[in-house]
Amino acid sequence: MKQMTTFRPPSVPLITVDPYFSVWSAADHLYDDHTRHWTNKTQGMVGMIVIDGKIRRFMGKVGVHENSTIEEPDVLIQTNLTVEPVTTRYTFEGEGIELEVHFTTPLLLDDLELLSRPVTYVTFHVRGIDGQVHQVKIYFDVTGEWCVHTPDQQVTWESHVINEQLHAMSIGTVEQPILKRAGDDTRIDWGYMYLVVQRSHQSQSVIHAVSKREEYARSGLFKTGDDSIQPKSISGDMAIMATELDLGLIHEEPASRYLMLAYDDIHAIEYFHKPLNAYWKKNSMTFEEMLVKAADQYEEVVQRCDRFNRELLTESQAAGGNQYRDILALTYRQAIAAHKLVADEAGEVLFFSKENFSNGCIATVDVSYPSIPLFLMYNTELVKGMMRPIYKYAESTDWTFDFAPHDVGTYPQANGQVYGENKLEYQMPIEECGNMLLMAATVCKYEKHAEFAREHWGLLTTWASYLLQHGLDPDNQLCTDDFAGHLAHNANLSIKAILGIAAYAYMCDELGLPDGAVYREAAAKMAEEWSSMATAGDHYKLTFDSSDESWSMKYNLVWDRLLDFNLFPKEVAAKELAYYQLKQNRYGVPLDSRETYTKSDWLVWCASMSETQPQFEQMISPLWDFMNETSSRVPVTDWYDTITGKQLNFQNRSVVGGFFIPLLRKTSVSKS
Repeated sequence: MKQMTTFRPPSVPLITVDPYFSVWSAADHLYDDHTRHWTNKTQGMVGMIVIDGKIRRFMGKVGVHENSTIEEPDVLIQTNLTVEPVTTRYTFEGEGIELEVHFTTPLLLDDLELLSRPVTYVTFHVRGIDGQVHQVKIYFDVTGEWCVHTPDQQVTWESHVINEQLHAMSIGTVEQPILKRAGDDTRIDWGYMYLVVQRSHQSQSVIHAVSKREEYARSGLFKTGDDSIQPKSISGDMAIMATELDLGLIHEEPASRYLMLAYDDIHAIEYFHKPLNAYWKKNSMTFEEMLVKAADQYEEVVQRCDRFNRELLTESQAAGGNQYRDILALTYRQAIAAHKLVADEAGEVLFFSKENFSNGCIATVDVSYPSIPLFLMYNTELVKGMMRPIYKYAESTDWTFDFAPHDVGTYPQANGQVYGENKLEYQMPIEECGNMLLMAATVCKYEKHAEFAREHWGLLTTWASYLLQHGLDPDNQLCTDDFAGHLAHNANLSIKAILGIAAYAYMCDELGLPDGAVYREAAAKMAEEWSSMATAGDHYKLTFDSSDESWSMKYNLVWDRLLDFNLFPKEVAAKELAYYQLKQNRYGVPLDSRETYTKSDWLVWCASMSETQPQFEQMISPLWDFMNETSSRVPVTDWYDTITGKQLNFQNRSVVGGFFIPLLRKTSVSKS
């Protein structure tokens, strides 16, 4: 029997496409609980296997309600779980067979059409392991919960035959309030959820009431004929889309089948009061055409995904060891699927983040900033896609400040900033100016030209001037760590301002503009002043006016090396990292001296400044322990307590893209 992996994810990614189409298993075994949307609401899938007439459950719960009295079928014992960057693999054994279930969402960042395609493949591999021959069928269903925000919403359903090739079932709400619901703890209640199988005499599919699932669990008999009583709500005997795949006689030679789960959201984002479609629709492809293409490319796509998995696992292990490999494998899909990829009316890429389990903001600048290392590695167009909505809004008459905005609305409505009710005292002036300048500079560096900066040079100049005037010693204001409240004389925020000014100087040079020397000299002078203002002997203070016992993670310093500015002596980072090790708790280094909580993205940024791999591994090992041991069974949170290991807030956010910064740093070093 295979051994269980030593790494226990707090929640396991299953379907990870975008902020709405995102379902996880928050349990040790796939059959321990219902599968759930990342907001923790049940979005059920059930898997059963019939082996020589014996019914075994391998996924989800047959009973819908928490207090269900349904007698659950015995389970097929889960023997292994492996989470890879774009694939989750479960293994089960029993009754003489081995079952592997693979969930593959092809989030390959160098292929934007594929990245945007709202399809996850679920593949079943079955083989005999006892030398005998077995008759095997697989049952799989998905509930109407996937297309409603609340259980009282009414849904309808339909079956389709596509090109005589595919049998597709779909389910969606009666009301179809497209792009009407905005907020944080929300689920999509427009568009249509699909379960798609290849047409074959070895499969049969039906849309019927969940009570029929319960009958199957008792008898193993698949009832055909779609439920004709519609619409109905999810709160009662809800509709489910079910399929049975007959694998026939199974020997030692494996047999495989797959199905597709897909979601047609019709329109994806409201962009300054105009609906935009998902990126894959930009050439007017229909949903059915997309499904046919996804089916035709199944073998090719899975092979590409397997290759990518191997490459990233190898690279991350070499860069940071086994634990770092596990962390990146778990968070790769999360970082991407907390976004929606669309094209604007001119066909340009827009890549919208959703600020999950925070406030639901869309295209938040200080959420984009920590996430960019992953996207800089594979496709800078996606970083540009994060910035374009901010530029568009900042260039409009609706934005009246001389610093950068925080966001452009509440997901999925990108109609203008909502943060802090747009009151000056609740803004993040230095934070967002620094973020936009640094993001622009990184795009220039990794694209090896500065044309994207030239397109918005007026705004970048305004923001650089703002930092020059206000950045060295910030007044009382919020930074990205806004949960910690306002702070004046913030030493880490000052670093961001200094590096933002240097970023502007770098872009001036790249564009052949004369102001580069002036801004670079100003940044160098400010860096010198910073060192004397912040020093506290063996470390640097939280604020310039605080006691020598105060401290904070100086995560913004990482760009000084990544962008080759070298404004701060190497001893600054070395001294800070040595001090952090003195402050490390069971689950990592706290964010600063005020509390015991941390931000895991910033923890990894600081660790990436280590001069040796053992030092890096020593800093990120507690993060692995946190993920492996926390009782907070949610998609990876980036804000948790370093002593108790409990989530404070935030989950399933895109900022985990920042975990990839050590790979970005190695890439930068190898290129230099």
